[in-house]
Amino acid sequence: MAAKKPDTTKPEPSFENALDRLESIVDEMESGELPLEDLLVRYEEGIKLVKFCSEKLQSAEKRIEIITREAGKPQLAEFDAAPPSASPEPKEEEVKLF
Repeated sequence: MAAKKPDTTKPEPSFENALDRLESIVDEMESGELPLEDLLVRYEEGIKLVKFCSEKLQSAEKRIEIITREAGKPQLAEFDAAPPSASPEPKEEEVKLF
């Protein structure tokens, strides 16, 4: 029996957590105190976070479009021209053109 590999994948961060991390990376990079190698590492992480946040926003926009479209759909119902309590059928009138 083969041994199971431990799950080393990190859970996906929330949009808010990713945005907070991105803001802290920007602050660190703007401080001017990081060495070049650390700047590159932060830049790479920031690019991944920007992509992640962008995908989350696009997904949210699509969901909003779908919800809005479904909320605006007309509901079809059978039309009942004569409700049950209506008066007897009206008499036919003679139509004269001249």
